[in-house]
Parts: sequence; C-alpha cells; structure tokens
Amino acid sequence: MEKMEPLSVPPVADAPVTFGFEPCDGGVCAAAGMRASGVSAGFRKNPNRYDLALVVADETCVVAGTFTTNRFCAAPVTVSRERAARGRARAVVLNSGNANAATGEPGLACARRATQIVASELGCPADEVLVASTGVIGVQLPVEPYLSGVPAAVAALAPTAAAAHDAACAVMTTDTHPKESAFSGRLADGRVVHVGGFVKGSGMIQPNMATMLAVLSTDAPLTAAAARAALLSAVGESFNKVTVDSDTSTNDTCLLFATGHAGGEQIDVGDPSYPAIAAAIKGVCVELARQIAADGEGSTKLVTVNVLGAASEKDADTVARSIANSPLVKTAVFGHDANWGRVAAAAGKCGVAFDQSRVDIDFLGVPVCRAGLTVPMDEEDMLRRFEAPEIEITISLGMGDACSRVWTCDLTHDYVTINGDYRT
Repeated sequence: MEKMEPLSVPPVADAPVTFGFEPCDGGVCAAAGMRASGVSAGFRKNPNRYDLALVVADETCVVAGTFTTNRFCAAPVTVSRERAARGRARAVVLNSGNANAATGEPGLACARRATQIVASELGCPADEVLVASTGVIGVQLPVEPYLSGVPAAVAALAPTAAAAHDAACAVMTTDTHPKESAFSGRLADGRVVHVGGFVKGSGMIQPNMATMLAVLSTDAPLTAAAARAALLSAVGESFNKVTVDSDTSTNDTCLLFATGHAGGEQIDVGDPSYPAIAAAIKGVCVELARQIAADGEGSTKLVTVNVLGAASEKDADTVARSIANSPLVKTAVFGHDANWGRVAAAAGKCGVAFDQSRVDIDFLGVPVCRAGLTVPMDEEDMLRRFEAPEIEITISLGMGDACSRVWTCDLTHDYVTINGDYRT
C-alpha cells in the first residue's frame, strides 16, 4: 500500500521566535516596572489558599483591556471596562472564590470600594485601579476581606518571579495549577523588552473569551492605541480560540499594562518595532491559552484542531469550533479512539458548505481519511500515539486557502464530577 503524506499545517508567521524573542522567567513581573503579590484574604474558606492578587505598575502607565461579551456581565467587568477605556491605569486587584456577578448595585458598590481601598494604600486615584473577580455567581461579595487583605498584599508586593507566581495562584478556581508565560527579546534599535503574564481558566470556557482572568505586562513604551491593537489581535488568535465546554463566563477580563521602562520613543502601530512586540504579546497569550485548554476541568489531553482548505476564515473557524466542541469527538480522544467519522460529522453539521469527496483528515499526523474515504491504519500504533499529552486533529475541506486553529481538551468522567460538586 502506498504511503500517504500527512496534511501540511502552515507555520505561524508572526510567532515571537520569528522576531528573536525567547521564553524567560518572571511571569507578569518579567516586565520592568511591575510588581505583584498574592495573599489569603478570606474570600475562601481555606485560610491556606491564596485568594487575593494585586498587580501594580510603579507609575501610572498605558493600559488596554478586553472583556466578556456575555450580557450577564459581573460588577467588576462594568467598573474595569469603563476605566480601562481611558487607556491609563496603575493597578488591578483580583479575587477568587466569588464572582461578584448578578449582585446588582451592592456588587457595583463593592467593586468600586475595593478599588478605593487599593488606591488609598498606593496613594493614587481610585479610577486608576481596576478590579476583577472569579468564582460563584449570585452571591454578594463582602468588602471585609479587602480591608484586611489589600494592606497585606501591598506589603508583599515585589518585582520577582515568586511574587508573580503568588498572584497567579491567588486567582485559581478549579485550575489544577497556576498558568504563567513570559518572553524577552531585543528590538532592531537595541532596546531589550519583556512581555509576561498569568491567566486563570479551566471550565466554562468558550469564546468570547473564556471564563478567564488574565493580566499581561510589557516594558515596551507602547502608545495606548498600540497596546489596544496588539491586545485585541493577540486575544483574537489565542483566548478566543479556546473552548472547553462551550460556555461563556460573566467575568472574562484580560488586561495589558505597558510601563515603558524599556525606554526610548513611544511605539505606535505603524512603527518598525511594533510587529515584534505584538508578536511577543500574542506569543504569551497563545501559550497561556494552550495552558487553559490543557487544564480543562477533568481533562487528560490538550487537543489542537486545525482546519485547512476552507473557503473563508469564518468557515474555517466555524468548522474548527464545531469539532472542538463536539462531545463525541472529545470523548473519543479520552478513549484513545481515532474515530475520524466523529470529526467528519462535526464538520458536516455546522452549516459550512463543502464537498465531502474533497475532505482529508489526520490524527496526530497520520492520514485516516482521504477524499472522504477511510485510510487503513495500524490500530495498535494509533493507541500508542494517543498516549501523547497533546492530540492534533487536522481536517482539510478542499474548498480554498483559509485556515483556523482552535484548542480544546478531552471530555472525561471528572468533568461531570467537578461541575456537579462546584458549589458544594
């Protein structure tokens, strides 16, 4: 039997390594001019678990933000969306254990009061402080943990990797581990810049964005317009390409602080240095997005779905999401079953026009379908391949040149257990 070549997935042209950036330590504190901390403030019952994070710039700096599109948005989203739109901020305070969502005017008052407490400790205006929350919906968030926790968090602020790690731990809910990433690189003019950040997210994950809180930072001297453009582009190709269970949260928040501590002239969208910094911001977001998918509630596998040969990017994205959200596909991955028929069915049900006789499908780089028909495979070899931590599914529709990539995870017994017991 003639050996078939696997489908060729195009490389990411604007990856940070393309511009000379490399992974580094430091998380959200990798950027000069940033400090962070994580403490136990009493939002959670467990006193040994951090539940309040604080991220602070040394001085008021450029900020950009993206937020949930869920109409049932939480109080902190309302407050932070308004303030981030001004393009300048000093800090963000985040808590886990309570989402402060569906809490009405008392919830808004609590979110604003939290920023006032932080501002008093830092000596800055309250409208330069942003706020984010994650946890159970529909329960009033008490202000008392802020009164004791914020002073402790301010006292613990440090520009270190350990402090960044503590902040990442403090926002976890059903996450099994903190999620951090950072890159550093040298611009063409010699300036060394850093980009870093953390994210929380494990369940209720479906763009736009996901049930996630993310704080990013860079010491590049971006203008407000450049920071916003870079963040929107990065989120569109990372956090908006993740799905765990097709649910969208009330609290999604992603913030980017740009301290300018790398020095030199400000960098706007049209400047020669902008593409490199935008790629680094995207690189951090992609790495964090992949970590979210890999840590999906109860998951055992990160699943990457590549759609090639679509007539348009919209068609490619629609097909990719249909496959990634399919319970039958996700359970097949959990069962180590290279059942390409489930992938084909998920692609075919989503309303995108294509000719099944042109469809090719690979699992883990192994052809399993060509021209809509089965390709014989070694089942034992495929079972061994499915032991890998990441499972890649690639489908080509044969309709054009557009493509899309979405990250998800398998669906396991533990997902039901975790979400059935969430409030108990």
